[in-house]
Amino acid sequence: MRRENRRRPMEDGLDGKKMLYITGSVLALAVIIFVIAFLIYGNKLNNSTELAKKNNNNTIGNLVAEETSTSMGKNVNEMQESKENNQNTEKIAVNTSQEAQNNTTTNKENTTKTNTNQENNTKPNKTTEPVKDPEFKMPVSGEIVKEFANNKLVYSSTLDVWATHNGVDIKADKTTVVKSSADGTVVSIKNDPRYGLTVIVEHVNGYKTVYANLLSTEFVVEGETIKQGQSLGTVGNTASFEISDEPHLHFELLKNNEQQDPELYLKK
Repeated sequence: MRRENRRRPMEDGLDGKKMLYITGSVLALAVIIFVIAFLIYGNKLNNSTELAKKNNNNTIGNLVAEETSTSMGKNVNEMQESKENNQNTEKIAVNTSQEAQNNTTTNKENTTKTNTNQENNTKPNKTTEPVKDPEFKMPVSGEIVKEFANNKLVYSSTLDVWATHNGVDIKADKTTVVKSSADGTVVSIKNDPRYGLTVIVEHVNGYKTVYANLLSTEFVVEGETIKQGQSLGTVGNTASFEISDEPHLHFELLKNNEQQDPELYLKK
């Protein structure tokens, strides 16, 4: 009985140890399985996370690539459109510049034509402006001894008759210098049978002056343009129809070949 009682506690202790070993082994195995499972799950989780990241990166890359491609396409199109717009703008600018040049040239031509027309229109006005009549001065200093008598008769001592007198006789000594009464042109120098040595000067507005009964005409020639007061010749006594009279200058003034009274024009 005592041996059996001693064996039972020993067997009970052995059984308890076995249970402990079994329990520890099971726990250890469970821990190992848990660790292995955790490691496997962690790897799978990491793989899935990396795959997701890759997918996300690929997606983002694709989006960025698409946006970049779209942006580049837009930029290329915009650059082409901008170039085309610039080309069109340059063409428009060139055309505008050419049109402006053409318009400027046309305006210049029109202005030139207008100025020419204005000049042509104004030239006749200048030429049609009335020219003043010449102012006549005494050709010699002296007394008028025989007046103009175109509408009445005066006595001629040389001819011993009453006759008309188409000029005035201005008393002056022989060789007294005779001067032009106004600006003009010498149109004739002649020795007239009645008037003797004579100089005829033509003036503006149809006026003429006649200087007769001269002794000489050496100061001028026919066709010469002369000024008022320029010497024409000298007083003489060569007029046959007045040869009995004292030395004098026979002076006549005509307007459009009609005899005028010189005293109405002469300024002494």
